[in-house]
Amino acid sequence: MKRSHRGLRAGIFSLAFAALTVPVRAGHSTPLPDAAASSRMRSIPTDSFAGKSGKLRARIVSSRRSAGIRILRDLFGDSAASRPGIYQAPDSATGRPFSLISVLPFDARERGRLGTYRVGFWPGERRASWLETKAPEGFIEVTTGNQDTPLSDHFRLRDFLTHDQQSVWPKYLVLRDALIDKLELVILDLEHRGHAVSHMQVMSGFRTPQYNSRGVGSKGGRATDSRHQYGDAADVFVDNDRDGRMDDLNRDGRVDTRDAMVVIQSVERVESMHPDLVGGAGLYRATTAHGPFVHVDVRGSRARWGLK
Repeated sequence: MKRSHRGLRAGIFSLAFAALTVPVRAGHSTPLPDAAASSRMRSIPTDSFAGKSGKLRARIVSSRRSAGIRILRDLFGDSAASRPGIYQAPDSATGRPFSLISVLPFDARERGRLGTYRVGFWPGERRASWLETKAPEGFIEVTTGNQDTPLSDHFRLRDFLTHDQQSVWPKYLVLRDALIDKLELVILDLEHRGHAVSHMQVMSGFRTPQYNSRGVGSKGGRATDSRHQYGDAADVFVDNDRDGRMDDLNRDGRVDTRDAMVVIQSVERVESMHPDLVGGAGLYRATTAHGPFVHVDVRGSRARWGLK
């Protein structure tokens, strides 16, 4: 469910939310009077919303983030804090929408499903310690109507969906906005070094546990406890020409692991500048099924593989 609102103002040092409307389905809205809008205006530090990259166009809100819940209540009414959905306000400086995405709680599953969508079970989730320390914050409900919601300048919700259950809607997604921010920072770093990036393809984003389990070990090379199941990992490659393969980033006339290393080097620089975004980076060589690509995650500790 997407709910549209008027009045997000962006300044050099802050983003101000204003002029809210009553939440309704499918992006339709009834604007509040200007006086009511003005009374609800709030100012939030830019980094809180646009991210370190300055490219985020959405933020994920859950019960674990008290600040986000307070903002939802202040701007969209008390019911918004308990009603999952996408709450939007246009940024009056750019004319583009900014979204607050409220998630379904993690315990909303029934027998490994959310409605008719199969999610499965996370490895170790029956342990109390896992629920306290590793459980995802919740699920984003993705519909045919909101799947194109921008998460940032280069990414949309649909980019991170699990690649199965094609005919089942709504679908559900676990995602961390720190991952989107890191990917945008990698793009910025590439561009600062002369590599224009109009499109970064997400080869694999979130994987439901039931989907991930089908490729564990010799069946597909996936890890049992893959970070993709936690919404903080993505396999990506630069694909400006949209041919489904990594572009020739080092301009040597061929596409191979040296082009993937250009991306890895950008990941290294981003992590050096932003230690709170540290995570895994892995290089995968081309096969008959795909070209070279890079795994990027924000697991919170450094990990590297496939670089030799």
